[in-house]
Amino acid sequence: MDESEQVRERIAAMLRSSPVFGPLSDALRLALATAMRLHTVPGGSPLFHEGEPADSMAVVLSGGLRAWRQTPTGELLLYNQFHPGQSVGELAMILQQARAQHVTALRDSLVALLDRQAYEALLLLHPLELSRVMIKTVADRLRSQSEGGEQRLAQTFLVLALSPDEATCQAAATLARQLSKALGRLGRAGHLLEHGPGQTLSLDGQPWPRERLQELDDSHDYLVYEADAQASDWTRYAFRHADQLVLVARTGSRPELSEIEGQLQRETGWSLKRQHLALLHPACARDAEAPQPWATQRQLERIYPLREDHDEDVARLARFLTGQAVGLVLGGGGARGFAHLGVLRALREAGVPVDLIGGNSMGALIGAQLAQGHDIATVLAQTRRFATGGERLTLPLVSLVGGRRVERDLRALFGEQQIECLWRPFFAASCNLSRGSTAVLDSGPLWRAVLASNSPAGLLPPVLQDGELLVDGAILENVPVQAMRVRLGTPLERRRGNGQIIAIDVDARAELRADPQLHRLSAGSRLRSLIRRSAPSAPGIADILYAAGHVGGTSQRGRTIAQADVYLQPDLSRYALMAYARAQEIADEGYRHALQQIEQWQDLAPGGRAR
Repeated sequence: MDESEQVRERIAAMLRSSPVFGPLSDALRLALATAMRLHTVPGGSPLFHEGEPADSMAVVLSGGLRAWRQTPTGELLLYNQFHPGQSVGELAMILQQARAQHVTALRDSLVALLDRQAYEALLLLHPLELSRVMIKTVADRLRSQSEGGEQRLAQTFLVLALSPDEATCQAAATLARQLSKALGRLGRAGHLLEHGPGQTLSLDGQPWPRERLQELDDSHDYLVYEADAQASDWTRYAFRHADQLVLVARTGSRPELSEIEGQLQRETGWSLKRQHLALLHPACARDAEAPQPWATQRQLERIYPLREDHDEDVARLARFLTGQAVGLVLGGGGARGFAHLGVLRALREAGVPVDLIGGNSMGALIGAQLAQGHDIATVLAQTRRFATGGERLTLPLVSLVGGRRVERDLRALFGEQQIECLWRPFFAASCNLSRGSTAVLDSGPLWRAVLASNSPAGLLPPVLQDGELLVDGAILENVPVQAMRVRLGTPLERRRGNGQIIAIDVDARAELRADPQLHRLSAGSRLRSLIRRSAPSAPGIADILYAAGHVGGTSQRGRTIAQADVYLQPDLSRYALMAYARAQEIADEGYRHALQQIEQWQDLAPGGRAR
């Protein structure tokens, strides 16, 4: 078999295995393979440029491609990835339009090109069959964008030590092994490193030839490349084959750009790779190191504080990297919020992890303590003690009560803890009255964020932030699912569909009405309704303020439910808003409700993925 026949057979074999081109007749498949030509695209190199004439299309044989654009302001926008068996550029070629996007190789790739003249010649011979397959190609891509297509190419990660010192290199090597092990609980994972000189790799400790690297895409879901701490041939090779970079640094080291980063930034494709920083801490570290200095000169998706010998930290990293993180959203509802603790107990018993926590009002108070690592019993006791502390009335010029006791006790409860120094990400939702929007508080003093989220307008004074007024977030969204969806997303790729969201709504929707016999609400009518059971019912100021403070969240409940993957609503209507003495009973109610719901779940496995 001569070289041209080998090329044709290789293209034909890929077309046969492709879900798009596989159903074609043997005659058309062979004609396509004959008309195509092979083209190698090194990782990071362009295949198509935005704005150029679309005179050809490509079918990916090996590797992977990425479509992207850059805005006039220099902002990078990432779009589709193209895997073996998929085509790119066909629509612009058929319509004879300019390319709408750049297309670049994410890793060393081999493609088969079909130019317009050859396509039109084939169209004359096979008009119906070829038109159908091209329409199906475009329709499948649109469906994949809206529904989320299945990943058919192994996700690849490069673990790279930022410093060449022995301690950092050893820590990075350990993390690469731990990450491969954690990914192995989510799918088929492999750990790759250089196996001495030459063209041989080490795959999980066994030699593997480089020329057979493509086979690993079929046999694995995840591949972890362990790089050197210098820009060696192996590091550059691994870089070209990695989709995501996991940069590794140790606490106490300098956060400036490292030499290895400067060298790899000159490689084509650097800006197209999702980048993360794993900041390694001693096992006994109480708080995480402040992450801001590390983000200053880098385009990082996230910074992950990891502790030595804490497998759950690496497991959380693996879920984030693969889009399988689980976000827990806790809504407000006064004493009914103790049900959150019962739900969390049920989730833990079911093996469902929690990687991020967000909350509003009582949900923020409970969620902040959980993010600190307190156990459920401690959170229940601390929250009940805080909630029954009372508050003094004040001259009602700004609020009904002064709020000094609440602030004092929150300071005592959380101390000087900074949100960004928690081991598990957390945010508190608040309503910014000055802007009329939800404020998501995910940095700064933890006590202050919880205070803002627990300051109902009119009842407690607003919390001031740069002159703006922050109050309880229930005015706009009592269960802040949208904020969690944004934090689970991938900013560089403009995707918000990653991971799973479990939302807990503990707000009992009691009807706010006065007795029809009343023609006017007054202090007297309210007082009589409190003293005599036979008197016409009349809501008081607390009822009115509570309803007013939740009207936005109530109207948005349908949208909130739609944005969550799991939405739990235990029936807590028999518990009063201030029933803090019944905390354990309410928590037990949440536990029972969650157990009933978990039995029905078919789409949420312990890793946060569909079963």
